Amino acid sequence: MAKLVSNVYGDALFELAMEQNRLDNYLEESRGILTVLQENPQFGQVMNHPKIIKEEKMQMIEDVFHGQVSDELVGLMRMIVEKDHFPQMGAVLEYFISRAMQEKNIGIAHVTTPMELSDAQKAQIEKRLLETTQFVSFEMDYVVDADLIGGMVIRIGDRVVDSSVRTKLAQLSRELSKIQLKVGESAP
Repeated sequence: MAKLVSNVYGDALFELAMEQNRLDNYLEESRGILTVLQENPQFGQVMNHPKIIKEEKMQMIEDVFHGQVSDELVGLMRMIVEKDHFPQMGAVLEYFISRAMQEKNIGIAHVTTPMELSDAQKAQIEKRLLETTQFVSFEMDYVVDADLIGGMVIRIGDRVVDSSVRTKLAQLSRELSKIQLKVGESAP
């Protein structure tokens, strides 16, 4: 099975970072680049524009990022543009960041609750996650979604723990629908 473009470039950057013992540097720079890309969607539109030639796009990468991040990351971005993979640039950086965080044994937890949590509640959640996982620390991302009604949803990578009232109500509704169908089917 072919590897995703993000995995190929992300793995290459990870291996380079490990070889050069610069994982923390590349991690910080990758986060910075990702932030720039996310905060400037017009830059992405220019980089994806079909009428702008590849050489101009590579020069734009050089002009924007040279001196701001390492030559290795500028070179990687230029290579991604040269191979017409700029639309995957964000995915490449996110993959690398995820892989670097795994190497450092730091988890990234996305916690969604129906209301804002206190600092004590946040600390309790993080403590519980540290007790139940192999991670030595967590980067916590908290989001409020009033539609959950109660409970919370925690996502770490591809694992999701959903104890929200919204989900429990949906499950109950499905179970009740099955019961109604069975009752309706047995009628003569």
